[in-house]
Amino acid sequence: MSTETTTPLCGLVLAGGRSSRMGTDKASLVHPDGRALGRRAYDLLGQAGCSEVYLSLRADQELPDGFAEVTPNVLRDPEGESSGPLSGILAAMDARPDADWLIVACDLPKLDEETLRHLLASRREGELFLAYRSEFDQLPEPLCTWYSKDAKDLIANGGYHCPRKILIRNECRLLDPIRQGALDNANTPEDWELSTKP
Repeated sequence: MSTETTTPLCGLVLAGGRSSRMGTDKASLVHPDGRALGRRAYDLLGQAGCSEVYLSLRADQELPDGFAEVTPNVLRDPEGESSGPLSGILAAMDARPDADWLIVACDLPKLDEETLRHLLASRREGELFLAYRSEFDQLPEPLCTWYSKDAKDLIANGGYHCPRKILIRNECRLLDPIRQGALDNANTPEDWELSTKP
């Protein structure tokens, strides 16, 4: 009998930002398909193959709109210790140290299931991360990235608070996007208007 085990894959929607440039909670913005952005990202992670999906929020943050029909697994940043996306990533890895993670930001209105599935299908044995190359500056897109469970110590103790810098410094392999604009984020009302045009 084989003792080989398959590492579980969990998904995480990072929705704990303060949305100061948008002026309203980005996770609660209603996508043209009728779902709130946070809920849409949550659904996409499940559709892409994540066995469990979690929602990352600040310690004091209310649940975003869009979750009336499903009770999400919520992971909260430690009280008073939020340091941006990295706090959410580490909270997830602490909660499920046995799992690899597919992590996305909530503010990607053009993200699609095919983009996530392509990322997962492109993983290679021994890699700690896998990300897409930004269409704007050719650097890693850290908020649509696969993180191995074995990357936790490096992330926690590497001396960087920016996920992008962690990926750059550790020579993360980058994939070219398969769909133009899929990883464009919406930070301002102008971004949102452009990204949701037909």
